[in-house]
Amino acid sequence: MTALGRWLVVACAVLCLGAASDPGERLADPAQEARARALFKEVRCLVCQNESIDASNAELAQDLRAIVRQEVAQGRSDVEVRRFLTDRYGEYVLLKPRFSWANAALWLFPLVVVLAGAGLLIGRWRTPEAESDLTGAETDALARLADDPGTDRGSAS
Repeated sequence: MTALGRWLVVACAVLCLGAASDPGERLADPAQEARARALFKEVRCLVCQNESIDASNAELAQDLRAIVRQEVAQGRSDVEVRRFLTDRYGEYVLLKPRFSWANAALWLFPLVVVLAGAGLLIGRWRTPEAESDLTGAETDALARLADDPGTDRGSAS
């Protein structure tokens, strides 16, 4: 093995040890710990925002991991743990939010606005502009006023 290869192995070992959680934090039951670890991957770190609490080293992520482990240790189901977290922190805490009409509206509203704007632009381009907004009678009256030499055309003399 080359020197570079040994450095890579050491670097990987250090990274793996740094990512591992403290054994004192882990649940005694391996099945419960596995459930908790699976839930960690579904919960968003509210500090890092686009990272799960499983991958985050933020203090809040550690607190959320402790809460999830506590809920799992108390015998709550995965659905109950998710509900507890969303009741406490809002639906944003889930990396994949549940489907709801409010979420659908939130995602679809920008698309509706863009489509409505495009429709208005297309409609504006296709509609020929009127040559005159005056009616026939108004056009005739305007022509008579323009032809009549005796009318005052607004000149101030």
